Amino acid sequence: MERAIEKEIITRLCEIVGEDHVITEGERLAPYGQDALGELFLPDLVVLPRTTEEVAAIMKLANEKLLPVTARGGGVGYTGGAVPIKGGLVLSTERMNRIKEINFDDLYAVVEPGVRTYELQCAVEARGLFYPPDPASFRESFIGGNIAENAGGPRSIKYGVTKHYVLGLEIVTPTGEVIRAGGRTTKNVVGFDLVGLICGSEGLLGIITEAILRLLPLPEARRTVRALFRTMREACACVPQFVRAALVPAAIEVMDRHSIRAVNDAFSFGIPDEAEALLLVEVDGNRDEVEREARMVERILRESGGFDVRRAETAEEERELWEVRRALSDAIKRYGTLKLNNDVVVPRSRIPELIERVEQIAQRYEIFVVNFGHAGDGNIHVNFMCDGDDREAVRRAREAVRETFAAALELGGTISAEHGIGYTKAPYLRMALSEPTIETMKRIKRALDPNWILNPGKMFSDDR
Repeated sequence: MERAIEKEIITRLCEIVGEDHVITEGERLAPYGQDALGELFLPDLVVLPRTTEEVAAIMKLANEKLLPVTARGGGVGYTGGAVPIKGGLVLSTERMNRIKEINFDDLYAVVEPGVRTYELQCAVEARGLFYPPDPASFRESFIGGNIAENAGGPRSIKYGVTKHYVLGLEIVTPTGEVIRAGGRTTKNVVGFDLVGLICGSEGLLGIITEAILRLLPLPEARRTVRALFRTMREACACVPQFVRAALVPAAIEVMDRHSIRAVNDAFSFGIPDEAEALLLVEVDGNRDEVEREARMVERILRESGGFDVRRAETAEEERELWEVRRALSDAIKRYGTLKLNNDVVVPRSRIPELIERVEQIAQRYEIFVVNFGHAGDGNIHVNFMCDGDDREAVRRAREAVRETFAAALELGGTISAEHGIGYTKAPYLRMALSEPTIETMKRIKRALDPNWILNPGKMFSDDR
């Protein structure tokens, strides 16, 4: 882009959103050029719109000037979906942060994309309502980003993922039109399911400017039970036992032996050395029913080989049991400066096979690996750790990632459950999807974004 055009673009953007909301200085640009991966891709400028009309005007200008645009929420993703790898303009939704409505009678909320997930959860729970989606980054992530990535979390076994709670959307298309999809009702089959199309589209098909989200009554109580196991197979064998008992936990989290050692070494949790797996099971609902189900969970865990079984009786005990899982991300940092965090998913009955395969891969490439995640839905976070300055170690780790993806596919799963594709998994897309499937997606992209300016370099890379 020539300097004269840059000045014109900046001037027109200032006219749209105000001079205070256009960022061009290097130091202020940097926070908008990276996500949880830590790799920096500096944008040429950042714009902070406040209204749908401003977003539409920005996109019309971007199309006129063929300026790449990357929409950004909380910037906490693990696949680079919200970073401007082609430079251009970052459109941050941080100022679009209003909860417009919480409707108790009809069980929905209307929010702007810059509302933080935790903020919404607190607001609706104060009204006796419940928004179930709970990505690990819920305190920092934005609702718009959750929808764009179709975020998941531990509760998905019982409550599903983000797309199951999106009733309607207001969207600005890549060419600057404003459209509405869905509405305020749970049933709506008028026209194509554009809501479903946008959920999980990773910011390639449009910019979300408003969302109507389904709510539920707030569960009266919840209880967590923790158990240790001598093998991962024993731990994972519990999951179908809950189904046979007609019990659907709200969350079932598993940690492997390396995860346990990591949190023990870092925070001295005192977990016995013979523990090769740890299972956390949460139930929620009516208070009396929850107490009954918690006892059932405890019995199933013991009968399945669990030991050192602990059932929380108070909110403080709940917090203490979950602290082991929450401490994990910090605990594993000591094993390498670079973490290749991949969220593969397999049928839950095949989790033990997956983890065995991953450990074999890690041994073969001499890379430390930590496995943990959502045993209830088969989504395991495979974390290969290495020294980011050791080029040979990084190469081996990336080869281990490729083989892990292949293993997940062979076991009937796929390469991403909740992190998306972004740019980091774009080279592996053809491992998971056929050419006709990919071409169908590209046709949709071309139809909505003929100039290919919205979030370029993601998912399909530059292959149009």
